[in-house]
Amino acid sequence: MYQSVLAAIDRRAQEIVALGEALLRTPELGFREHRTAARVRDALRSLGLQVTDGLAVTGLRADIGGGHGGPRLALLGELDAVRVCEHPQADPLTGAAHACGHNAQLAGLVGAAMGLVDSQVMPCLSGHVALLAVPAEEYVEIEQRLELAASGQIGFLAGKPEMIRIGAFDDVDMALLVHTTSPQQVDGTHGLAASFNGFVAKRVRFVGRAAHAGGAPERGVNALNAASLALQAIHAQRETFRDEDCVRVHPIVTRGGDLVNVVPADVRLETYVRARTWEAVAAAAGKVDRAIRGAAVAVGCRAVIDTVPGYLPLRNDPRLAAVFQRVGARLLGASGYRAQPHSGGSTDAGDLSQIMPVLHPAVTGAAGWPHSADWRIADPEMAYVAPAKILALMAVELLADGAAEARGVLDAYRPQYTRAQYLELQRAVQRTEDFDGASYA
Repeated sequence: MYQSVLAAIDRRAQEIVALGEALLRTPELGFREHRTAARVRDALRSLGLQVTDGLAVTGLRADIGGGHGGPRLALLGELDAVRVCEHPQADPLTGAAHACGHNAQLAGLVGAAMGLVDSQVMPCLSGHVALLAVPAEEYVEIEQRLELAASGQIGFLAGKPEMIRIGAFDDVDMALLVHTTSPQQVDGTHGLAASFNGFVAKRVRFVGRAAHAGGAPERGVNALNAASLALQAIHAQRETFRDEDCVRVHPIVTRGGDLVNVVPADVRLETYVRARTWEAVAAAAGKVDRAIRGAAVAVGCRAVIDTVPGYLPLRNDPRLAAVFQRVGARLLGASGYRAQPHSGGSTDAGDLSQIMPVLHPAVTGAAGWPHSADWRIADPEMAYVAPAKILALMAVELLADGAAEARGVLDAYRPQYTRAQYLELQRAVQRTEDFDGASYA
């Protein structure tokens, strides 16, 4: 079975690379990936698969049935890009660029489907494969996404949480995706970090009072001063964060005022509060809120703090990791594997990993650093075709022999939350605090 799947993917290698390169040239930001989704949809339909699109605005799903009853394995790809305006392949209007490799994920997803369909291996397997292209993994543009939520278009601000909410994963038992990375991150050909940070996101609005900045500044309340104090107060908390919690707080100013000769009355920040565990996220978020309130008191303005759920910490399933190592050794050589330390980054695959077994490994094929202008695809075969082979062979390994391997994964896995508990947690995180610092004067 393995050789027929690999041969099928090799026959399609040029198509897989061409798809990845085409997606690279049309990057789109989250929940707006219409051209990207259309390309993936058309590629899957060309394999004779029925595709359901419009999931979580731009997501889509196709299924490949097996010959016998068994677990349902999801293979995932992410549709969105990130904004890196100085990237040489950035969209000139939006600044979006595939500076993280999601175009390669999608090429790998479609390539895996080609291998499984063309080889006609699925009737020999005990289980089913769901192919899901998921929107909005990059958690950006919080204000715009809150507007989408307010209009009822989405319930959560990221793709996988939203697809969990609408039930797109209800019949899925486990999920895999392969992220293209660079040798700067993985000093080998492929690797895996045991865990990633989780986070909550915050949008903060400091509300002051406008006045003539030259003629009567004393009549104003400078919201920019409050925001500046808040940034310094957050920075002052850093020495209180434990090293083992891997806390990351990185606010930006998204609005600094309206006109230079008007005392700023509406100033806005966005930030993540990340950490290795959900408990550490909550503790650090409390300190961030305290810093914001203190700044509002110092200046005498209001601070409106919107806290929205981000991502839960990712825990890669150890039994799926063992399958990945075997498949990686077969394709790329055992000596190229690198176990990675805990990652301070975050992914919404973490949310899935709390309710089902998930694997989120990396394969080199890019160069540079993610979310940077120097990121590029350096080796198309590794970036686009190798992930397709890994996903397809992992599906075969997991679902062959009566799906013995997949059943072993499920037997050993202990979920942190049921779907209902997960949704309850997400909704409990979301809150708005309207704090009046002037009342303390």
